[in-house]
Amino acid sequence: MDQYFATMKKTAAAVLCACSLLGAGAAHAERLKDLASIQGVRQNQLIGYGLVVGLDGSGDQTTQTPFTVQSVVSMLQNLGVNLPPNSTLQLKNVAAVVVTASLPPFAQPGQMLDVTVSSMGNAKSLRGGTLLMTPLKGADGQIYGIAQGNVLVGGVGASANGSKAQVNHLSVGRISNGATVERAVPTSLGNGDSVFLELNDSDFSTASRVVDAINRSFGPETAAAQDGRVIRVRAPLENDSRVAFLGRLESLNVTPAQGNAKVILNARTGSVVMNQAVTLEDCAVSHGNLSVVINTEPVISQPAPFSAGQTVVAGSSQIDIKKEPGQVLLLKGGTSLADVVKALNAIGATPQDLLAILQAMKAAGSLRAELEII
Repeated sequence: MDQYFATMKKTAAAVLCACSLLGAGAAHAERLKDLASIQGVRQNQLIGYGLVVGLDGSGDQTTQTPFTVQSVVSMLQNLGVNLPPNSTLQLKNVAAVVVTASLPPFAQPGQMLDVTVSSMGNAKSLRGGTLLMTPLKGADGQIYGIAQGNVLVGGVGASANGSKAQVNHLSVGRISNGATVERAVPTSLGNGDSVFLELNDSDFSTASRVVDAINRSFGPETAAAQDGRVIRVRAPLENDSRVAFLGRLESLNVTPAQGNAKVILNARTGSVVMNQAVTLEDCAVSHGNLSVVINTEPVISQPAPFSAGQTVVAGSSQIDIKKEPGQVLLLKGGTSLADVVKALNAIGATPQDLLAILQAMKAAGSLRAELEII
């Protein structure tokens, strides 16, 4: 029961936080570098297979990971060591690992990269191990880096009197500056008289605003939108001038258009987050012992005769939520989704109830927002 009420408090807190953010959700200008990226300026993923040696008996069990033994034999042969035929290796201090890294844009040979080392066998821990020289390849199969170094594991493992304790994950470690770039990735940034901007989120209104901001700052016909995401920008041909131009371009302030209304519901904790005020249409939902009725009635204000006034039609809404006979919670005012969620929390609705009710509202067309469940 205590856990149940704790979950409800978390849900209510999340909704209140979302509502407070909605009140201050006025549009504001953002830097263009936060809204878009330059086409061709991107990271590239690298991967390699290697061996970690020097473990304190926490390596792979070779009877269950034969690829570790095969890797050790192959490595020794490359180093000029020939093993006797039919020899059986018992390797407790060696672990087969996968090494991953991200190659940043414009990386040049000699630059250092951080790498992540992950066990792919049944090693108990990589602490204290040393990664042997491991080639890092890209998606095209070419070698772009070489990794080697001491593996740093952030977890802690201890045992005493037969009992074991483990904190964090001991099968994954990192090597700071553990890889050296051996090959640069060619980019098309310096080719042609144009660069292309790619918005992080496709939006025709935002693309139009970006084009207007660029043309106001750099002159007419400098930028033109290709579609709702890609914008072509004329840039200088010289490398130095182009870099300076892109630096000024990224610092432009643009007010993005308001995005689509979205409601995110965490089905495990019941947290509800809205990116903007979401209103509901008339609907009635019945779920188990809960019933939700949302009704909007027009209120007509008619001026006195000969007062030269104007007849005004305004909406007056109410939310009627029932859980048990005699228990009714009535809210008057705007029919916003935040009011409905708070009212449901007030009578003890579970996250599963919230999920079912919001899905029913979305299916009935009452919820005019994108519903995302995580």
